[in-house]
Amino acid sequence: MNALNLSQWQFAITTVYHFFFVPITIGTSFLVAGMQTAWVRTGDEKWLRATKFFGKLFLINFAMGVVTGIVQEFQFGMNWSDYSRFVGDIFGAPLAVEGLLAFFLESTFLGLWIFGWDRLPKKLHLATIWLAATGTLLSAYFILAANSFMQHPVGYVFNPETQRAEMTDFGEVLLQPLAMITFSHVITMAFMVAGLFVAGISAWLVSKKRSLDMARSTLKLGAVTAIVAFVLTGITGDMQATKMVEIQPMKMAAAEALYETAAPAPFSIFTIGTLDGSEPVFSIDIPHGLSLLATHSWDGEVQGINNLQAQYEQEFGPGNYKPNIPAAYWNFRLMIGFGFLGVLIAIYLLWATRKERIPESKWFSRLAIFGIITPLLGASTGWIFTEMGRQPWVVFSLMLTQNGVSPTVSVTQVLISMTVFTLLYGVLAVVEVGLLMRAVKIGPPDSVEVNYPDKVGEDRPLTVTY
Repeated sequence: MNALNLSQWQFAITTVYHFFFVPITIGTSFLVAGMQTAWVRTGDEKWLRATKFFGKLFLINFAMGVVTGIVQEFQFGMNWSDYSRFVGDIFGAPLAVEGLLAFFLESTFLGLWIFGWDRLPKKLHLATIWLAATGTLLSAYFILAANSFMQHPVGYVFNPETQRAEMTDFGEVLLQPLAMITFSHVITMAFMVAGLFVAGISAWLVSKKRSLDMARSTLKLGAVTAIVAFVLTGITGDMQATKMVEIQPMKMAAAEALYETAAPAPFSIFTIGTLDGSEPVFSIDIPHGLSLLATHSWDGEVQGINNLQAQYEQEFGPGNYKPNIPAAYWNFRLMIGFGFLGVLIAIYLLWATRKERIPESKWFSRLAIFGIITPLLGASTGWIFTEMGRQPWVVFSLMLTQNGVSPTVSVTQVLISMTVFTLLYGVLAVVEVGLLMRAVKIGPPDSVEVNYPDKVGEDRPLTVTY
């Protein structure tokens, strides 16, 4: 146990915890905006009740995401000061724009949406939620652009006098192909998470025979969103895998436990390796499968772990350049498995409630709630694979993780902060789940009457009846 390992664990805990809120926030903001748009266009009150109900759940999640995100960013200065010194002006630039532009956009217009129900004209008020949702997309893009630099550093030069990497092209950092591919993959995944979030809660309401007219409509909206998003997530994931073979071949080799370069390369369905992950013992493979996935050709060559290790030793010097093979291998499969399970649950929810049926089995409501969790687990294991597969680099090919940790932070200090954060996040998890469960149990309002003013500043009463 040392400061490096503890700092890695602390960052992993805070990041995975924070990311539980991110996809729900991004996807649900657009679904709520869609619900309000449906009400404005049709005048059907069920969409207004859906907007108020799921808007409340969205706001609870948004608040928790803000709190945990702030703590996460502090760690770059606290635990990773050498990393921040080395690439801070590159990595920090997209994050600064995210905070100054995107976050202020989403938070400002979200505030106008919350307090503007009886103060803004109807269409202007509708525009505020769409602008807030757009802000979540921009936030995601700038953050993912910063992460993409860590995966594939571009737009910089190394200054031998300052011993720092210095940015030369901000546009290249923001617009490199990896950032765009990663963004598309993360956003489609966020819509899958949000779709099952809405569908699962709606299915629970249907099983309890509450607000059936609204719940049936939002269940279909959420389930269809999840199914379409699953297909798009698969397409963008394939694009990301192809790019990964190009810029981080070791990560793909680790994901498939491919130890020797092969052409054609098989896709591993199941592999058992040695305890240290240094070589396979038993595997079940699909011939040519990895070649098709990684290179889109029947006999494409895919580099193996041992070959890449030898290549990196020649290029970067002696050292172990292999990631944790079992962690990369199994998280890659868990990511895909949880995604498939989530879309199957979405299809089942649609099938079980077809023709206005109300399932009586207690397993229906339990499966609906479990469906909310599955894509979140898939997203989390996907990020664990992405970050652990890059190791031992904190910035691939540029800076080793062991060289980025704060040199003056002691084991005791990191252990205390990690323990405090873990306990605090445990409390926040109880608060978050408790608030969501309370709001869901209260359910949607029985009726909502909104009297929008004709112009800004003209007060009108807002009536909500439960």
